[in-house]
Amino acid sequence: MQHLKRYPLRKNDLLQAWDSADELILHHISQLDLSKKRILIINDHFGAIATGVNDFNPTVYVDSYISHAAIGYNSDNLIHVINDLSHLDGLYDLVLLQLPKNLSFLEDILCCISQHLHLESQLIAGYMIKHLSPSWFDLIHRYFGETRTSLAQKKARLIFAQFAKTPVLSSFPIEVNLEKFSQTFVNHSNVFSREKLDIGTRFFLEHLPQGQYLSILDLGCANGVVGIRAKQLNPQAQIIFSDESAMAIKSAKTNYARFFQDEATFIWTNCYEKQTADTLDLVLCNPPFHQNQTIGDFIAIQMFQDAFHCLKKGALLRVVGNSHLAYQVKLKKIFGNSQIVVTNNKFMIVDAIK
Repeated sequence: MQHLKRYPLRKNDLLQAWDSADELILHHISQLDLSKKRILIINDHFGAIATGVNDFNPTVYVDSYISHAAIGYNSDNLIHVINDLSHLDGLYDLVLLQLPKNLSFLEDILCCISQHLHLESQLIAGYMIKHLSPSWFDLIHRYFGETRTSLAQKKARLIFAQFAKTPVLSSFPIEVNLEKFSQTFVNHSNVFSREKLDIGTRFFLEHLPQGQYLSILDLGCANGVVGIRAKQLNPQAQIIFSDESAMAIKSAKTNYARFFQDEATFIWTNCYEKQTADTLDLVLCNPPFHQNQTIGDFIAIQMFQDAFHCLKKGALLRVVGNSHLAYQVKLKKIFGNSQIVVTNNKFMIVDAIK
């Protein structure tokens, strides 16, 4: 696995593209006869598992564009990856799963794959012990079968289960009422703040700009609520939604169509990379501060750089974030300017002009 790279490719990136849970999964299945197995791989972060079993033609599902791009890069685009659970077909003998942090996402996965299993189907799920959630075991027991675990190795462990349940339909997507919106919002299971409006976005919605904007990007759109409010305030604008989660893009598409008759643009991508320069009048952004279990400001920094690249001269980026993240300092390094618009006891909204 030494040849594997994380995506996006960064100079002097010291983070490796696999963890001990990947190694443990691959070590365990190396002792199995996979020649007649139909294999499903789920939530493979950078392609360690998929490239390790590619000779057996697995089906690979990820929601993350970063995972999708990493698997493509690390396999020379030889591995076909799907990003919609409804695209699963037939029955699978073996499911290899990197357990997600999001329990709603895991529940949705388990329900969806239950339609594609038989009573001898096996699950092997990997995780790092420091990220352990007892609810993983409850969900696997409820939707898959009795669980047992491996011994810990290099701070990782496996969960084993054999399918012994009746297939169950997923309860996702869900519909959520949001204050001051006339229509309910449809949220898929891996969408940020899928059950209610998070307090940062709530604050942001109170301070969206209104003006002669013809092109507005909702950068890291989640369910699209910010872009939808921006369209209500700026009906002449063409709205663009981008997100790293395929489920977020799917949710935003559905939600936008509930409010407007015109067509918006939806882009499944990492931040807003490789898009056309000097095309946007306004970018609105509530950046995430983690990628899977890795915490840091690297995603926010790329979002700000991508926004700078794609904004027209004199155009505006408006950002919301926790005050302690000091986005005004980071934005000034990229744009040469920044201005705090408004604060409350937890959040800060900052403008930067190209």
